[in-house]
Amino acid sequence: HQLARVSKAQLMRVHGIGEAQAGRLVAVLELSRRLQQPPADERPQVASPADAANLLLPRMRDLAQEELHVILLDTRSRVLDIRAIYKGSLNTSTVRIAEIFRPAIEAPAAAIVVAHNHPSQDPSPSPEDVAVTRQIIQAGKLLDIVVLDHLVIGHTYVSMKERSMGFD
Repeated sequence: HQLARVSKAQLMRVHGIGEAQAGRLVAVLELSRRLQQPPADERPQVASPADAANLLLPRMRDLAQEELHVILLDTRSRVLDIRAIYKGSLNTSTVRIAEIFRPAIEAPAAAIVVAHNHPSQDPSPSPEDVAVTRQIIQAGKLLDIVVLDHLVIGHTYVSMKERSMGFD
């Protein structure tokens, strides 16, 4: 996965790879990534929090530690990709908002759904979850990337948007 996301500048740091070769390699990697994606009409659509939860619950419900994932969506709310962004404790001091949006900018995605799990299996959002959500929404507005929801995953899920938590 790391090679697919390498930048031209990173490639040029490798001995023997110049600007032209790095450009060609980046193009090949992008072509490979695009060829691996299903056609747009076969990608799932996220029209509701339940749709997002159905994609994320199987991969996040039983995780031993907290993780933050992002669903990247196109202009028609079809899934472009799902990325794991963080592993470990999530709080306002450890969450770098830029890291949440980096894959959305690279995709490019029109919208995102953010989700994180509670290993305790209790999906109740904490006050810190609400604070982080507000920061994510503000950054999304600046970047012109819509934050559709923030799900908290446990034995089930909570849509912070449906509960108006952080989505003031």
